Amino acid sequence: MIDISASVMQFLLAFTVALPLLGAAAALLPPPPGLKGRSPEQAVLRHGVTVTGAVLAAAVALTLGFDHDDPSRFQATTDISWIPALNVRIHLGIDGISLPLLLMTALLFFLCAVYSYFKLPAGPSPKAFVALLLVLESGTLATFAVLDLLLFFLAFEMVLIPMYFLIARWGGAQRQAAAWKFILYTLLGSVVMLLGLLLIGVNAGTFDMVALASDNGRELSHTTQLLAVLAIGIGLAVKTPMWPLHSWLPDAHTAAPTVGSVLLAGVLLKMGTYGFVRILLPATPDGMQTLAPYLAAFAAVGIIYGSLACLALARKGAKGDLKRLIAYSSVGHMGFVLLGIATMTPTGVNGALFANIAHGLITGLLFFLVGALKDRYGSTDLDTLAGATGAALYGRAPRFGALLAFGAVASLGLPGLAGFWGEMLALFGAFDPAEGLSRPAFLTFMAIGAFGTLLTAAYLLIVVRRVCMGDPAALPEAAPAAVADVRHYEFAAWTPLVALTVLAGLWPAVLLGLTDPAVQKLLAGGNA
Repeated sequence: MIDISASVMQFLLAFTVALPLLGAAAALLPPPPGLKGRSPEQAVLRHGVTVTGAVLAAAVALTLGFDHDDPSRFQATTDISWIPALNVRIHLGIDGISLPLLLMTALLFFLCAVYSYFKLPAGPSPKAFVALLLVLESGTLATFAVLDLLLFFLAFEMVLIPMYFLIARWGGAQRQAAAWKFILYTLLGSVVMLLGLLLIGVNAGTFDMVALASDNGRELSHTTQLLAVLAIGIGLAVKTPMWPLHSWLPDAHTAAPTVGSVLLAGVLLKMGTYGFVRILLPATPDGMQTLAPYLAAFAAVGIIYGSLACLALARKGAKGDLKRLIAYSSVGHMGFVLLGIATMTPTGVNGALFANIAHGLITGLLFFLVGALKDRYGSTDLDTLAGATGAALYGRAPRFGALLAFGAVASLGLPGLAGFWGEMLALFGAFDPAEGLSRPAFLTFMAIGAFGTLLTAAYLLIVVRRVCMGDPAALPEAAPAAVADVRHYEFAAWTPLVALTVLAGLWPAVLLGLTDPAVQKLLAGGNA
């Protein structure tokens, strides 16, 4: 789009990854005289907005300077030796696969910082909150930017501690148990994943992800590839999360503060699916082909399981928690992502990457909305929200109700919005999977996934009816009392997500034009 020199692009990517870490250290220092504003708390929250805003600006500059005519080539690369004895290098770079994830991550962190400036969750020191938020941002950005297996693992693990403390110290009821469940599940998965990464690196003679993709598994025996896919896949599946390794997710989402839920759904879950695409598909293609039907089967079960769990929570009298319902919906949505990856086709993998971005935008918006509902009504219990004193948003806060309905129909995959394209392409990929995969099996998975879209529409429409309209038998005859509609800071935090959901739905070529050439090259072993 604009001509930026290679050295400046290189600096921008390193700046994007490193600045949040420097900002986290600065957040713990006393604010300089004259910058405290009304209080030191206001100063540190403003610091968080400033740092995340600068990171977003750098990510936008990277996007503008990116060569969109050659998105399959790694750009803004840095490659310097770090630990020569282990042949570990500080290797950074972005292509059409990682750039959209990097940009979405920077955007979501900035919107969370803006939202927290006006609505800080109850908990300990704001300094610690901002510092943890920035460490979390640095780890997630690094995950999408590094091109070395061991650096990927370090970045992948870097996010666990800050997210644990965000849940345990700023969360709601049952936060300690949810935080422990989150950390134990993800750490145990990561230990197994590290063994798989070492297995690949030692046997291939390199930890460089670009070299491994170009080699396309030729240096690895079938048994080695199979073991690596099993080990790495378990660690990635826990973070995704894939059924049946998902049980930490509903508890973590229910207990987390609003911004924690937004980042958990919008960014952290994407790290797992990104690892499948960036590492396993190109480096261990034979192992992936052997295990792809099993991955697709787990994905299909997850789609149905997540939808049925949401239907159970949405029914009247179930005392279902709306945050928990959206968390279970993520299990189903990420099932479509895993199904697309398991097809090992350009159509399916492109659909998985598109669904990743769509889920981050839409589910991030939904968690923002549910957090605001809890602030207004003190509860996210669906029966409470649908009762006589409940939300009835169309009458009491019409703009809020319209946004919730928008988020729901976007999440169910309405054509013209971002949620439609990823799921459709994943199903198309299952209709004609890669050579060597059983087409009858994948046709079955496609049919199961298509049925899951109907279940998704059912529970989301039930939620909209109950929360936006209320229970007709319980509502008083008098006009419902008005509550605070969308506030100015909520409008600022939510509008970009709405706009991008519409843009991606109406103009999918913006995203697919970036991912498709990179996916074609990746699946061809770096030769396309």
